[in-house]
Amino acid sequence: MRSTAVRRTALAASAAALALLVTACGGSSDDGSGDSASDKAGGSSESTQAGKTAAGKALTSADLTKAALVQADVKSGTLTEKVPAKDDIAQAKVTSEDAACAPLAYLQAGSYVGKPAATVKRTWKGDAAKPAAGASEEEQFLAALDLEQAIITLASYADGGAEQAMKDLNTAAEKCAAGFSYTVAGTATKAANVVTTAAPEGADEALALTVNVDADGVKAPMKAVILRKGATVVYLPAANFAAGATGKDFDFPTELVDAQLAKLS
Repeated sequence: MRSTAVRRTALAASAAALALLVTACGGSSDDGSGDSASDKAGGSSESTQAGKTAAGKALTSADLTKAALVQADVKSGTLTEKVPAKDDIAQAKVTSEDAACAPLAYLQAGSYVGKPAATVKRTWKGDAAKPAAGASEEEQFLAALDLEQAIITLASYADGGAEQAMKDLNTAAEKCAAGFSYTVAGTATKAANVVTTAAPEGADEALALTVNVDADGVKAPMKAVILRKGATVVYLPAANFAAGATGKDFDFPTELVDAQLAKLS
């Protein structure tokens, strides 16, 4: 029999640590609704690559759609292009106790920072791990949860908004490193801490984060990579349900970063 404790912890992790994947898998939006809570945030952290090129012109929704990933662009997993708009989490439904941490709350909710001119969203679900031979029902249960899921949001900005969004996120990562509390569509969540990790190369700017979320006594890791190419910012938060249940680390799906950078280049 599956352990009741394991099932309860997994469900708690699904509701709290993985809220962005069960409630924020929304479709594309071009209204740029919601205000950035840190419009005049400071400079970037050491992990962010220095921007080498000017932002340039904001892409249209049609341009972003062409640049967004499709199934043929990824080597594994399932990519969903048409995400139901009813599932989108607007910025107005995301709040943070500390306004300085709001950019991280938006990221956790699968949203974006600031007021983009256009956005396009995709979701991706990796392949579940296969349980070992002779695995118990509990181990089989966790194996079924052991897969990465991600939201990929492309947002284009006018008038330096892309650079400002990156500054806002970097400032939030520094100021909120010791943790922060936020609410997404009425669900309150506590992030225990925020850790800046090694950012990928190939973008004008890049930031990588791990946010450890309190989920029924488990520190559930959620990871994100944010990229800027010109006036476009790619928000890529990812989570793993098994990691949410156990607190163990998981590998970020870097193939999504590589594929998205290739299409934006």
